[in-house]
Amino acid sequence: MSGASAVLLALNAGSSSLKFALYDAATLAPLCRGGVTAIKEQDQPARFSVKGEVAAALAAGPGPASDIDHEGAARWLIAAIGERLAELPLAAVGHRVVHGGADFDRPVRVTPEILQRLEALSPLAPSHQPHNLAPIRSLLDSAPELPQIACFDTAFHRTQPRLAQLFPLPRDFAERGVLRYGFHGLSYQFIAQELRRLERAEGRTIVAHLGHGASLCAMRDLESVATTMGFTALDGLMMGTRSGAIDPGLLLHLVMQEGFSPKQVHALLYERSGLLGVSAISDDLRALEASGSPAAEEAMALFAYRAAREIGSLASALNGLDRLVFTAGVGENSPSMRARICAYLGFLGLALDDEANAANAQIISAPSSRIETLVLPTNEEAVIAEAARALLLG
Repeated sequence: MSGASAVLLALNAGSSSLKFALYDAATLAPLCRGGVTAIKEQDQPARFSVKGEVAAALAAGPGPASDIDHEGAARWLIAAIGERLAELPLAAVGHRVVHGGADFDRPVRVTPEILQRLEALSPLAPSHQPHNLAPIRSLLDSAPELPQIACFDTAFHRTQPRLAQLFPLPRDFAERGVLRYGFHGLSYQFIAQELRRLERAEGRTIVAHLGHGASLCAMRDLESVATTMGFTALDGLMMGTRSGAIDPGLLLHLVMQEGFSPKQVHALLYERSGLLGVSAISDDLRALEASGSPAAEEAMALFAYRAAREIGSLASALNGLDRLVFTAGVGENSPSMRARICAYLGFLGLALDDEANAANAQIISAPSSRIETLVLPTNEEAVIAEAARALLLG
C-alpha cells in the first residue's frame, strides 16, 4: 500500500450507477476505482466492482440488494472506507453534479444553501441531478464536518461566446437563464488536460463523448466554443435511450393531437428513444453490433449519421477542423462506430487507418489525413479529485 495518510473520494452518479475512485489526498495517486451498477433497475440486483491497490478491503461490496439506491450505495461505500480502511481517513468527498446553471462556473464546497440552489436545477437534468445530490444530502446530515465538493458538467462550457449560448426566443428568456449550457464538461476538461500533456493544446478540436449519453464539444485552443447539448442533456446527438435534437413541432403534435401528457413525453424522449427506440432491441451498442437484425443496423446507422452531421456543424463553428477525439464507452471501445462516423468526414480531409482503429490505438488517422484522429480514455473522477484537493488547499 502507498504511504497515503488521508484519502479523497470522487463520486460520479449516473442514472442507474455510482462510479467512485479513491485517491491519495496529498499526491492524487489512485488507490482504487469501481462502481455500483444496475441501481434500481427492474428485476436486477445491484452489482458492485472494484479494482486497485486497496480494492481487497472493499471487495465484499454492499451485497446484491435489489432495492439499493444512489444514497444507500454512497452511504455503504463511505462506511466501508471508514471501517475497512481506518488508517486512511477521508479528507473530502468530491461529486459530479450535472447542472450548475448560470451561477456555478467552477467547483464549490457544498453548504445547505448551495444544495438548495442545486436542487432547484433538478428539473433541467431529471435523470441525473437528483442522483448526484442524494449522496450530498445524506452526508450533510450524517457528517456535516466532512468537506464535500461539487464539480459541474456545465462549468467547462461557460467560456462559450454569447451567440453559442443563445436560443432564438424572446429576449427575456435568456435573462431568466434559458440558455444553452452544455454538459459532459468534466469529461471534456480531462480530455483537454490530456491534449495539453500530449502537446496538442493549439488549434481546432472536436471531442466526441460517445457513451449511453452522447455529445460533442468544439474547442479552440482547448476552450469550449460550442457543444451539441443545450438547456438540458436531452439535446443534440442520438443516445442510448434519449432522442437528442427533435423537431419541437413534433412535441406539440404529440401533446395537442395525440393527447400525450407531459409525463408521457418525458418518458418517450428520455427513456424510450435513441438506440433503444429505433432498434426496439437494446440501448447497448454491443448488443446491437452482435444482433445482425435490420432494425439494429438502422439504429447504428442513424447514430453515426447524426454524429457526423453534428461534427460538420461544429467544424463550421470552428471555421475548420484540425483534430477529432473519440472518448467515453462507445468512443473508446467501438472501432466499427468510429469507422461509421469517420466515413462521412472525408470531405474534411479525414482518412482513417483501419488497422490502428481496429486495435483501439491512440492515433487512428492515416498519415495522409488532414485531420488527426485520436482515441483517448476519459476520467471524470480524476478531475473531481483534483478539484477537491485544490479547494482543500485553499
